[in-house]
Amino acid sequence: MTDYEAATAFLGEWGSFQQQVFFLLCLSTVPNGFTGLSIVFLADTPPHWCVVPAHVNLTAAWRNNSIPLEEDNHSGALLPSKCHRYKLVDIQSFSERGLLPGVDVNLSNVPKEGCLDGWEYDRSVYISTIVSEWDLVCDDRWKNPLTSSLFFFGVLTGSFISGQLSDRYGRKIVLFVTMAVQTVSTFIQVFSPSWPVFCAVFFVVGVGQISNYVAAFVLGTEILGPRVRIVYSTAGVSLFFGMGYMLLPLFAFFIRDWRMLLLGLTLPGFLYAPLWWYVPESPRWLLSQGRVAEAEAIVRNAAKRNKIEPPQVIFSPLQKELQSDRKKTHNICDLLRSRNIRWISITLWLVWRLTLFSTLFMGGLFLLLIQLIPANLISLAITLEMMGKFAVTTAFAIVYAYTAELYPTVLRNTAVGACSMASRIGSIIAPYFIYLRSYSISLPYILMGSLTVLSGLLSLLLPESYGMPLPDTITHMQPFPGCCRKTPYTLTQTTEEEKAAERKSPAVL
Repeated sequence: MTDYEAATAFLGEWGSFQQQVFFLLCLSTVPNGFTGLSIVFLADTPPHWCVVPAHVNLTAAWRNNSIPLEEDNHSGALLPSKCHRYKLVDIQSFSERGLLPGVDVNLSNVPKEGCLDGWEYDRSVYISTIVSEWDLVCDDRWKNPLTSSLFFFGVLTGSFISGQLSDRYGRKIVLFVTMAVQTVSTFIQVFSPSWPVFCAVFFVVGVGQISNYVAAFVLGTEILGPRVRIVYSTAGVSLFFGMGYMLLPLFAFFIRDWRMLLLGLTLPGFLYAPLWWYVPESPRWLLSQGRVAEAEAIVRNAAKRNKIEPPQVIFSPLQKELQSDRKKTHNICDLLRSRNIRWISITLWLVWRLTLFSTLFMGGLFLLLIQLIPANLISLAITLEMMGKFAVTTAFAIVYAYTAELYPTVLRNTAVGACSMASRIGSIIAPYFIYLRSYSISLPYILMGSLTVLSGLLSLLLPESYGMPLPDTITHMQPFPGCCRKTPYTLTQTTEEEKAAERKSPAVL
């Protein structure tokens, strides 16, 4: 019997059909670069200080000295306090008596109070952010990192739900529905009347953002041939995501109000609706569902686009092979059902959490080396940080492609979604990592570096996927631990344990 890649080899690797799928799916990831990092500008904290009401009768000297100076934790310089002012009753009394600050009155003995009348914000960089609009500073500064964490809770939820929906209802429908969810939710976010409403909608944005990214990734991986698939899953989607990443600061430079910035980032999403008529469903997934005629129609249309005459029979042998598997509805529980897939899943979940927290072995090594750099060699430290960033990006691109190559068609989207879900544990915690600097500046680097070196070592247990065909069923998966073994599957290869697991697989999502 032949497999999918052999059956469709007549299409070639890089015809008009593959080029269209490649570029349109890559293009669909650009808004993900906008959305995933927009919070950097939406929730930036401008310089701020306590309001001293204009109606309070103070001399110019006391008004100019109404905010105490505090030592900055990073630079050590004395800067105006962000959260305190001198007690207005006291300094008003000093002002009325004609006393001068620092001359007649020792300011260190003047009582302080909080910003009872609110804050003033430096408007030289931003017209407004969610921080300046809803005063997410001082006692409420915990809300700022929580905003990012709630977005990643949405990403976690989307990873959990969308993978299973995609494996059950199709990659294409989930891709376009969740693109609509992301775009419409971001548009609604523009009109948020309060911080809780903003966060609630931001959660939904996170659900849509990861769902369409994973669906587009898996769809392209399954449609494209082996060599083009590697370029697509590593460089293609990463470069176009990075394009959105790089365009975001440009948008933010010209649009300094957070609501208008969100509106500007929303509008490109509406331009993607026409892609529905140009992006096909995955023939691999259609075959796994027993919809052979639809899969064959897509392949024949691809042959027509590539100006190639298809054979009379394309999928009949493959249809028989998948006959038993297509009758089952797989879900996330199947990732743990048999010993082989269970250990692959657990190892990948650990590697993905840790990968988003920093990177694999190389990135972790760079982070650890930063601690050995003398404080005066700032340029060298920055160079190591950029090399670590390079490693982060490389590892992130590879781990998506690698995960898709290890898991079978019947579970591929669920598996990638589940791994992405595991990684969100790190993403949710990450906004709070900066607070470890209050105990030690080196602590975040040491912890992240150690974890990522460990994740790099764990990845050695996984099987090699280079040069291997994409598995279509659970029985086609490679054995764990792999440790550089390469065992190409045959369409009749199976194990008694996996057969038993297949028989026990539930028929509902």
